[in-house]
Amino acid sequence: MSAAVTAPAPLGPFVPVARRSPAWILGDSLTIAWRTMLAVIRNPQLLVIDTITPIMFVLLFAVVFGGAIRTPGFDYITFLMPGIFVQTVVFGGTSTAVGLAEDLQKGIVDRFRSLPMAPSAVLIGKTAADLLRNAYTVLVMTLVGFLIGFRFSGTVWEFGLALVLVVFFGYAISWLSANVGLRAKSAQAAQGAIFLPVFPLTFLSSAFVPVATMPEWLQPIAEANPVTVVVNAARGLIIGMPDAATIALAAAWIIGLVAVFAPLAIWTYRRKG
Repeated sequence: MSAAVTAPAPLGPFVPVARRSPAWILGDSLTIAWRTMLAVIRNPQLLVIDTITPIMFVLLFAVVFGGAIRTPGFDYITFLMPGIFVQTVVFGGTSTAVGLAEDLQKGIVDRFRSLPMAPSAVLIGKTAADLLRNAYTVLVMTLVGFLIGFRFSGTVWEFGLALVLVVFFGYAISWLSANVGLRAKSAQAAQGAIFLPVFPLTFLSSAFVPVATMPEWLQPIAEANPVTVVVNAARGLIIGMPDAATIALAAAWIIGLVAVFAPLAIWTYRRKG
């Protein structure tokens, strides 16, 4: 009597070893980033928002509030611009949550999961595209700032480093935002959920007023705020008085946020599949 032959259990789609390589992840991530950027380019409303919003923020704070806020040692526009930079990239980083929640709601992420692509590429590509959008926004704000009197006192390299810190802080916020977007039931819920921590974090800082003008019980909280750390690091570089310890602490915050929230977001994305 011949023994019965049992079919082997399905092992799932075969993924070649070459497709598990860093080059595979990078290629898929660039594809997702390109898709995200094309969506912005082909949507004139998004381009207008990315261009007009930073101009409005700069003019609103510099022209309307600038005469009422005193910053001994230098004019308010010089004090303001680093804070406006950081505030704008933080708010820009929240768009990751909204974008991911929309893709989940529309079933686009399910389509990505059905393709032989790196799971992490969806998140890496999305956050990379938002980094580029933030870089564009900071460039627009810088040009507007120069038109209304903003000048940097440090070297060109110090000014460049200040902008790099700012943009990558927005990138770190994008990974925090990705975790919210993956857990939200809708784009509206994602937007509300991410603004709950981001809004007070931004305004309870040295972005718009000196911390010394705040109530004494509030000052230690504002000083420990990562937004304050990044703003102070960028401000020191811009006025030509860089503080190595503050710059290192700002870099540590950026690296730490990405190190915590990027793996958590990727784990959540895989778990939801």
